[in-house]
Amino acid sequence: MSATDGPAKVTDLADGASSPGEHTIEPGSSSWTATIRRQAVQTLPYEKLFPDSQPTYVASWIYLFGALSLGSLAVCIGSGTILALKGPGWWHDGSIGHFFNSLHLWAVELFFFFMVIHLWGKYWMSAWRGGRAKVWMTGAITFLVAIPCALTGYVSQSNFDAQWISTQAKDAMNSAGIGSFFNLLNFGQMYGYHVFLLPLAVVGLVVAHVLLVRRHGVVPPLES
Repeated sequence: MSATDGPAKVTDLADGASSPGEHTIEPGSSSWTATIRRQAVQTLPYEKLFPDSQPTYVASWIYLFGALSLGSLAVCIGSGTILALKGPGWWHDGSIGHFFNSLHLWAVELFFFFMVIHLWGKYWMSAWRGGRAKVWMTGAITFLVAIPCALTGYVSQSNFDAQWISTQAKDAMNSAGIGSFFNLLNFGQMYGYHVFLLPLAVVGLVVAHVLLVRRHGVVPPLES
């Protein structure tokens, strides 16, 4: 090898072809990035991740509430991010802050409304059929995690309603034996749970839920 020759360039080409001076990574190679990409494509091919068509039964109204839940969640995250950046003084005293506070509240209300209909609709359709148990479980767990997320939001309002809710609900936490870990009277703890930990868990579960739906397909209606 001459001094002008550089190191051989290693690439992972999807079509298996290699250019002059390049080497193709074969399946089973030690490249961890190629292995991850190959496994991801095998698990969820592009035609399933970004489908250009859906079965005709998806046109039924019962399939709409999943998308409505996602839309309201996006509004929740967007409005909540603005509220978290501006602070309690802004959403209590300013007219624009009042607007975003109301927008966030009603987005949460709609999120739970659509999610409950979506959850019950899929329950009566036996949405866990055809190897879709993980799809159902991630959706149900998302609903359960969203409940404390909403509770911590109520007690993070920094107003009389938040004080009333926190003082009344603390007894329930104490009776459940988690009062020392989940202190509703601690504003800093509740605010941290509401703006970071619990929303992160909800978004992660929703992403997993949507990817599983893409992998297994939309559950068909029950045969009559």
